[in-house]
Amino acid sequence: MARPDTPLLAADAIIELADRPGRPILLIERRHPPYGWAIPGGFVDVGERLETAAVREALEETSLHVTLNALLGLYSDPSRDPRGHTVTAVYLAEAAGEPSAQDDAKNLRIFSVDALPEVLAFDHALVLEDYLRFRETGQPAPLRLDTGR
Repeated sequence: MARPDTPLLAADAIIELADRPGRPILLIERRHPPYGWAIPGGFVDVGERLETAAVREALEETSLHVTLNALLGLYSDPSRDPRGHTVTAVYLAEAAGEPSAQDDAKNLRIFSVDALPEVLAFDHALVLEDYLRFRETGQPAPLRLDTGR
């Protein structure tokens, strides 16, 4: 029996550096298209839990062992990834130590939440907007329903 065509599944982690003042976050510069600054993350392997994928991808791209603290939200806009329909679960995480760009990360940088880059890959500007709202208010990401109108 043929499997239906479905969206790809990814897991991302907004990593707060708990051992630095102001708890800045870590973003990677992507090595492969689509280029730009992005939240560390990647595709979930078959048989892998979302949480495990988020931790694995964070380690592979930043060399940091992260602790997941919360699920910020699920992002499923079919146009969010130019490579095709991808749904991602975005987690809030924390880590300590000295990060290092690895694997799919060409570079990485530590950003104050007050000085995030203007141009981000995928829909990560929207994701980080939700993160900043959560950090300020404790409220989860708002539901965005496309009614087709």
